[in-house]
Amino acid sequence: MSSTIIPARHGWSGFLQEFTETEPSRVVTALQNFVSDAGRSQKTAWQDSIRLLHRCLQRLMAVNATTGKWGIVLEYELPLEARRIDVVLLAGRMTIVIEFKGKSEWTEADVDQTHAYARDLHCYHEACHEQTVFSVLVPSRAGSLNDEVRGVLICGPTALLDWLLSLPDTTGAPVTLEHFLAADAYRPLPTLVEAARELFQKGDLRRVHRAAAITDKAVQAITQVARDAAATQTRRLVLLTGVPGAGKTLVGLRVVHSHILDGLALPRQGRKPAAPAVFLSGNGPLVEVLQYELRSAGGGGKAFVRGVKDYVVQYERSPTRAPPEHVLVFDEAQRAYDAAMIAEKHKQMAGQAKSEPQHFIDFASRVPGWCVVVGLIGGGQEINRGEEAGLAQWTEAIRRCETPGEWKVHGPPSVAEIFAGLAFQQDAAMNLDQSLRSHLASELHRFVAYLLDSNRLLISELAAIAATICAQGHDLLITRGLEVAKTYLRDRYAEDKEARFGIVASSRDNILETFGVDNRGQKRPGFHGPWYGDPEGSPRGRSCRELRTCQTEFGAQGLELDAVLLAWGSDFRIDETGAWSITDMRPHRSARVPIVDPWQLRANAYRVLLTRARDTTVVFVPPRTELDATYTRLRGVGFRALIA
Repeated sequence: MSSTIIPARHGWSGFLQEFTETEPSRVVTALQNFVSDAGRSQKTAWQDSIRLLHRCLQRLMAVNATTGKWGIVLEYELPLEARRIDVVLLAGRMTIVIEFKGKSEWTEADVDQTHAYARDLHCYHEACHEQTVFSVLVPSRAGSLNDEVRGVLICGPTALLDWLLSLPDTTGAPVTLEHFLAADAYRPLPTLVEAARELFQKGDLRRVHRAAAITDKAVQAITQVARDAAATQTRRLVLLTGVPGAGKTLVGLRVVHSHILDGLALPRQGRKPAAPAVFLSGNGPLVEVLQYELRSAGGGGKAFVRGVKDYVVQYERSPTRAPPEHVLVFDEAQRAYDAAMIAEKHKQMAGQAKSEPQHFIDFASRVPGWCVVVGLIGGGQEINRGEEAGLAQWTEAIRRCETPGEWKVHGPPSVAEIFAGLAFQQDAAMNLDQSLRSHLASELHRFVAYLLDSNRLLISELAAIAATICAQGHDLLITRGLEVAKTYLRDRYAEDKEARFGIVASSRDNILETFGVDNRGQKRPGFHGPWYGDPEGSPRGRSCRELRTCQTEFGAQGLELDAVLLAWGSDFRIDETGAWSITDMRPHRSARVPIVDPWQLRANAYRVLLTRARDTTVVFVPPRTELDATYTRLRGVGFRALIA
């Protein structure tokens, strides 16, 4: 290993010839030294699997001596993660992931875990982008088992050698041990919380090739607008649209922390503002989670992200006070409250309330010199009363401000018509149309959109999209047993203590409590931060991994989990006509803010719930007669049944 390259953490590495010439007991000792807290069952598993692997590779080399030059890595810890792959073989132009399980029968969780390892190496390891990456699951007590399930070879010990001998030649450059083990060669896409933590602590974000390809153009376009606004002393409204999970919030966070803005800020009273930009969100749970994760920085994490409500109150009370920031990033801007909802939320403003877009255009107009308001827009995610007016509110806000001629709007071609009559500049970079959240499963958002619209595609066509999504590594599962779903998730992530999985459900369902899913108690202060952030076994069992409590669409929107257990309610079900019905929905309480389209709010709620997972979406459909047709529909469009 070169002294200039820091290797990733792993238990043992070398060439196959070196491995076969080393006593298995010495290799096991190295693994035990690497994982110092390994329990007795893990040590026994190593002893069995290393002996098995040793015999297999000795026989392989006896038939094909050139394989002695292959690289082998044991207990490879994925950099920036806590997961460890049992075995990685660097077989020339192929990378082979081997996962051992000390059992005679495999489970769905075993297959999906092994598939995910191969997917992530191919997706995020720079040495594996152009390689064929195979995934092999070895139940070590299964004898001659030889099968293939969802792209994963499942073979017993006696079949493993035959498969290795039958490997075809593939394309791609050979990968060296040094290159594979370089710690900076594997760059997984961070979760939103991880990204926030990195930006706050380091001032920069790890570069992920795929994420950069999708989001860099948007970041560059927005920072260029800021440069132009500063140079011309003008005011701009920038609208960035995107599908769920496309990285809109990530773009907003990167813009707020862009060092370019430091040199553009104008001094006030002889001093430049400490922070030239601010990230604002009306999504209370998102704000709470980010502030909870960043509380160690002081100030309860409020220096990093602030709630829209508090910001509005602060500057509305002082009509002449100007925000110190030149760039205001408004997350989930399509969900901005209208004037009626502002009046309901801010009692002191009753009779004189403006919409949130009007407030922000007003606040930005006070900033000396120049200002840019960035609205991050997620289509079809309006889920609450007072959010249905949409983007038209931003048009109205500019037209009603004191100096509408000062403003220029930048956005994708798809919103140009909404801003007719205003100075509007189209920019295709302002639309993110590929999902990052679900790894390579870029069609997930389209699948969900079609699923929730009964008239868009035939069931067979939806099933074809689902098959593609699953082949890309995003699992769509379904069961009518809640404990079956919980067992699958616990087994799937048993070796990954950092993984986040939890229950989500619609806030408008009436029957889920009967089945042990409480979808009504998520509004208490301090619930969301520990739910997303705390490890399993934390005090009071508040972690999502405990699978005791759940988030509704309000607590899930804008956030993500590695896996979601979606408890499907009767509030959005297939009726006798084959259409989605909301007749069993728990009604909204009467309020001054009318609901324009309650069906669309329910569809949007399920759109949010179905697009929160990075790896796996497991749907639990309660065993009720009125939900039989819903279960049948979901099975028909491609959700794979979990076997108890």
